[in-house]
Amino acid sequence: MPASYVKIAQLKDVGALRDRLTVLGIDLPVDDEILTAEQGSPLAAPLVIGGFTVGNRWCIHPMEGWDANRDGSPSEHTLRRWRNFGLSGAKLIWGGEAAAVQPDGRANPRQTLCVAENRAGLTALLDELTDAHRQQFGTTDDLLVGLQLTHSGRFCRPDDEKLQPRIAYHHPLLDEKFGIDPDDDSIVWTDGELEGLIDSYVAAAKLARDVGFRFVDVKACHGYLLHEFLSARRRAGPFGGDLEGRTRLLRTIIERIRDEVPELMVLVRLSAFDTLPYKSSRETGEPMDAVDLLPYQDGFGVDADDPLSIDLKEPIELIRRLAELGVASVNISCGSPYYSPHIQRPAIFPPSDGYQPPEDPLVGVARQIQAARQCKAAVPAMPLVGTGYSYLQDYLPHVAQAVVRAGWIDSVGLGRMVLSYPQMPADCLSTGKLARKRVCRTFSDCTTAPRAGIVSGCYPLDAYYKALPEAEELKQVKRDL
Repeated sequence: MPASYVKIAQLKDVGALRDRLTVLGIDLPVDDEILTAEQGSPLAAPLVIGGFTVGNRWCIHPMEGWDANRDGSPSEHTLRRWRNFGLSGAKLIWGGEAAAVQPDGRANPRQTLCVAENRAGLTALLDELTDAHRQQFGTTDDLLVGLQLTHSGRFCRPDDEKLQPRIAYHHPLLDEKFGIDPDDDSIVWTDGELEGLIDSYVAAAKLARDVGFRFVDVKACHGYLLHEFLSARRRAGPFGGDLEGRTRLLRTIIERIRDEVPELMVLVRLSAFDTLPYKSSRETGEPMDAVDLLPYQDGFGVDADDPLSIDLKEPIELIRRLAELGVASVNISCGSPYYSPHIQRPAIFPPSDGYQPPEDPLVGVARQIQAARQCKAAVPAMPLVGTGYSYLQDYLPHVAQAVVRAGWIDSVGLGRMVLSYPQMPADCLSTGKLARKRVCRTFSDCTTAPRAGIVSGCYPLDAYYKALPEAEELKQVKRDL
């Protein structure tokens, strides 16, 4: 039977959380109370990124809402999310949206596109966000907004629900997990095709600049294409093999953007460590068998002799190289929601294609925070954003302000939490109080919905999504499980 863990909502106060952390052997600082800006909250302090002074230490992570129009332009759902980003009070909007640089690179048929035909749509998104922020907070002078650029690689679904993968190399476990023919080399990018992809990233960056975004995030996380290349030891040629080769595609894209769009900042969201892919199951999650693959050559940031353990040597070296290339900031994430959701999005309640958590989700939260802490200690001049805080729920601000004060991280990002409770940053900094009924409880409906082709949103807590016809469709999907 799946393991049972103490739920965060059952912890009545900060003391109870500290006791639980002690039981689990977790080193994580927790403040006694939420501090407002007037009380000197560390989260209210400005942060300089690429010469721009960001107004506070709250960040909104990029989203992939499955809710754009089929041509990649924003729907009312997309515009509403961006309006909420503006109302959040966070001063760093990290990419806002995962925008594909080519139509074939979409992870779903309703993903936003960063192509010339969608210039008006991208402009509408940026205007929606900045107008809402200006109306609520009076100015956008300290608001830094960018656009995340991506190609989904192994997880492309540009036309329908069937995977249409384009991969860096044949991964022995991921090919098996996702039903990919290990002998089908037609889906492996050739070096020549990659040159065309690099051009697409540069064109997308130019479009983002023309629309008015201040930076682009070159996405290298969560199992998507640029992340997969970081583990491409099996790939021959200039884009695989050693660390120099495996990072060449990412570095070349960055160098080209820096050369051709010098006024645009470049940021990178990075899966700094990975793990073995896990088997999908309604039972407790188990990693796929890799005994015959040791030493393990198919991960990034993992110990080759024990691929369930982290090794940050290469990720830290990559962050150093990104700093040398002029990357202005790095957002530290991990793993992939497709094959290791408990690592990447700690939660009691798994998504439909996941499994019951094999560890207390607090362990997963702490793993990400500690990994980011190590990266920050190793490359202190690089502004880093932390990920994985949503499972802390009511105590998210208590931990966030403590780790920023301690210098473990420079900024704390919100992902799932901003879907249910976008105003959390503003409420923390203005009143020090949370609207508890809006706090994300990590039910994973925002992941289960898109897995079923339904727009992503917080169906349990957001009245807007509760009222959509898709809410009944999602309930049926969950009943069918």
